[in-house]
Amino acid sequence: MNAPDWSRIEAELDAHGCALIPRLLDADACAEIAGWYDRPELFRSTVVMARHGFGRGEYRYFRYDLPPRVQALRTDLYPPLAAIANRWNAAMGLPARFPAEHADFLARCHAAGQTRPTPLLLRYGAGDYNCLHQDLYGEHVFPLQVAVLLSEPGRDFEGGEFVLTEQRPRMQSRAEVAPLRQGDALVFAVHHRPVRGARGVYRVNLRHGVSRLRAGRRHTLGVIFHDAA
Repeated sequence: MNAPDWSRIEAELDAHGCALIPRLLDADACAEIAGWYDRPELFRSTVVMARHGFGRGEYRYFRYDLPPRVQALRTDLYPPLAAIANRWNAAMGLPARFPAEHADFLARCHAAGQTRPTPLLLRYGAGDYNCLHQDLYGEHVFPLQVAVLLSEPGRDFEGGEFVLTEQRPRMQSRAEVAPLRQGDALVFAVHHRPVRGARGVYRVNLRHGVSRLRAGRRHTLGVIFHDAA
């Protein structure tokens, strides 16, 4: 895993609600993880999006114990993101604060009955898409999550852009499209983020999704830091 530039990531998150981590995983790691989709023993459940009105495509939630690569991403990315999350919550007047280590935050989730792992592997084919949504899952929600693109645009698929929308109070929504390449990761706000206006800090609400795939197949690894009830 390449070392992220956390000062740049923090500045981009503050400005836009999302930030790119280029080449977080190399091509071999991406191919390995994408290949896991056909190993059902790694997963606790499969969701066919069309059955629930979520869009089209499929995703699978990993079971515990997580594969070492996925566990390492959760463990290593959490601490710097927790510092950002704590600053954001303080700015928005929210009481929740997050411990420095991910294991301690998971203990809080599990004590509240949120015991099911949430990292997931998504697979899209031609015509598939993911409706705008938020990955909340329970009372304890970590405010940031990470998506890693495992396929190469233009070679493995066409279309299928990652889309983030921001609903601003008394204003029209703003859309952000992330130009990811294979191995790139996007850090983004799960639910809301602070924005400084003329009268102080206010919250904006965010949702994310994936536009329609026009051809090929697209795999994505989702790293969510809170577990599900």
